[in-house]
Amino acid sequence: MTTVTPSTTAPTAKTGSTAGSPETEPVNPKGELGKNAFLQLMVAQLQAQNPLEPSNGTEYISELAQFSQLEQTTNLAQSSSQSVTAQRVAQAVGLIGHTVSYTDPSTGASQSGAVQSVEITPEGATLTVEGTPGIELAGVSEVS
Repeated sequence: MTTVTPSTTAPTAKTGSTAGSPETEPVNPKGELGKNAFLQLMVAQLQAQNPLEPSNGTEYISELAQFSQLEQTTNLAQSSSQSVTAQRVAQAVGLIGHTVSYTDPSTGASQSGAVQSVEITPEGATLTVEGTPGIELAGVSEVS
């Protein structure tokens, strides 16, 4: 297989700076190869191969199969994460009207009261108990 070096290079982070020289951030600080980057690399390899010495087609098929498997695994992980979030929201909504014992996040004291409402935030579902908002499900110790 032909090794291809991209013609444009991304700026790299400098370890030190001299007076007047701006520091640049790395474009891909974690060094992860995403879907688009993988496909761009593959197209670059196909464009750069020597037509008189074509590479083995099974290598590309193998790479595509691995990429497809990785994409499906990623999609499954995202789906699982969404399912867990939906389950937590359902659990929180199911507590409305019930009396719960919980740890107050501001004081750390054990409190109890009826769940009045549930707020759905990007971080997850939180309960409002007897006028106290922001009670996380993890803080609930008893439901009655």
